Amino acid sequence: MSNENGENIKSCIILCGGKSSRMGRDKGSMIIQDKPMIKHILSTLNHQIDEAVIVLNDEKRIEKYSEFIDTSDYTYSITFVEDKIKNKGPLPGIMTGLENIQSSYALILPCDSPYVSEKYITTIFNEIDEAYQAIVPYHDPEAKIKTSEPLHSIYNKNIVPLIENLIASDVLHIKGLIEKIDTKFVLIDNKKIEKKEFRNLNRPSDI
Repeated sequence: MSNENGENIKSCIILCGGKSSRMGRDKGSMIIQDKPMIKHILSTLNHQIDEAVIVLNDEKRIEKYSEFIDTSDYTYSITFVEDKIKNKGPLPGIMTGLENIQSSYALILPCDSPYVSEKYITTIFNEIDEAYQAIVPYHDPEAKIKTSEPLHSIYNKNIVPLIENLIASDVLHIKGLIEKIDTKFVLIDNKKIEKKEFRNLNRPSDI
């Protein structure tokens, strides 16, 4: 699957540790088109990656997800991990995931984005460049960071110490992280990368 350094492994971190306050219930396990929302993402990842790390907010939710996700349905390994720092947004979840991957880089995906395609996964992984610590898609060339999609991006695990420092300083906005690392921005041009990839389901009205 890889060399000793994990350089040939493709890793994905799926964030499921949020409180889902706007939806009013756990989003990843919500039934969308006859199956839990997260399983749409897991199916799309088949034959695209080697490992997935699913970050959940507590042992109870890990047990719940372990019951309805049959890991034998997928072509890659699946690991469930508990978010190290709870109720602080997605930044700690990214840190927790990066600490548990075998490779140097991982694609981050939120559990409420069931429309991500195989094409996007292939495209964004092909953008990896070891000169950069992150590969981040964005919408507007005039405002790259402001219009970026940091929860559909790839990060190098060497940024974990920086994330720890940001959290310790109570700086929890992911775009604040992007400003501090070597970031390769990739335009969402509706050709190579389509805008529909980033549609997520936050509220009951979105379904």
